[in-house]
Amino acid sequence: MKRFFYYVAIVMVVFVLPATVWGEDIKVLVEERARESFGPQLPEAAGFHITAQDGAPVEAVMLSAFWMDRDTGQYLANAVLADSTVTRISGLAIATMDIPVPLKQMMPGERIREEDVGSVKLPLRRVGAFTLTDPADVVGMQVKRLLTQGRPIMRQSVMKPLVIGRGDRISIKYDDGLLSLSAPGRALDAGHKGQEIRIVNLVSNTTLSGVAVGKGIVEVSR
Repeated sequence: MKRFFYYVAIVMVVFVLPATVWGEDIKVLVEERARESFGPQLPEAAGFHITAQDGAPVEAVMLSAFWMDRDTGQYLANAVLADSTVTRISGLAIATMDIPVPLKQMMPGERIREEDVGSVKLPLRRVGAFTLTDPADVVGMQVKRLLTQGRPIMRQSVMKPLVIGRGDRISIKYDDGLLSLSAPGRALDAGHKGQEIRIVNLVSNTTLSGVAVGKGIVEVSR
């Protein structure tokens, strides 16, 4: 008899009693739908700042409908609650990005160190096409134009560190595997490592092009 009631209890739990419905944070649900709204145009590093109107539910099972203006971030959604009721919610879903910025004013010629760089969170619509968004693209670079503390860094405001300055005395190297030569020269252009620049061979007084390969060293191919 005890075994009979045991099986009856199992049947009631599985087939009669309603299953527990777990809710999800409403802001998480809104962010998921906002990301879908942007699609592949949304940068991988982008995040969202989500707000909802006063009195909006904290949790919901799902959003049965979602409308969003990507330019303003305004959204409307139908939230399905754990008791199966549906309520309209609204608010803002602002796409944002963490942007590297200098922690101090930096002058042309300075090298940017890791400790010189912080970050600010900006709305995605304020991040221009030439704004550097990855700290790895900033640290180690040389300042080309004045950088203002706390302001985003433009791609054209930094450059790879120069290994040769315009007018520098240099060593011209030639090596084809069989023959190795060197000669004194002078740089007509400034250049970073790997950059092609114009130089003058001070022995023959001829102008030629070569690649800056190190501090004061230019390699020519002929």
